[in-house]
Amino acid sequence: MQPSVLIVEDAETCASILEIVFSSIPGLEVITAPNADRAWALLESKPDGIRAIVTDLHMPGMDGVEFIERVRSHQRHAGVPIIVITGSTDPDMPEQARARGANAVFMKPYSPARVREKLEELLRDESQLN
Repeated sequence: MQPSVLIVEDAETCASILEIVFSSIPGLEVITAPNADRAWALLESKPDGIRAIVTDLHMPGMDGVEFIERVRSHQRHAGVPIIVITGSTDPDMPEQARARGANAVFMKPYSPARVREKLEELLRDESQLN
């Protein structure tokens, strides 16, 4: 089974940019979800295939913070690396996201190349644990 990264982003442009940047990582499938509810359904349907999550925080329905907490509270998904991308203007948001389980936080505007570097680093670290 090919490992996957799950992008959870309601802004189509942001999701498309990340999908393009991540699709050049060899051997990695890119899956997108327009909201956290859909992302949760995908995570449950591919429990062993999703190796990392990149999520926005502000989305309709279940927000990104609630999604992170849900992922971390389930034993099967608790160790999946999570990168947060947010447009929040709250200066405490990066620390709040990390406290809830995010491995990395990028504030908008962000460098897609830096997000890719962080994703590759997290995937390397995770593969060394297996």
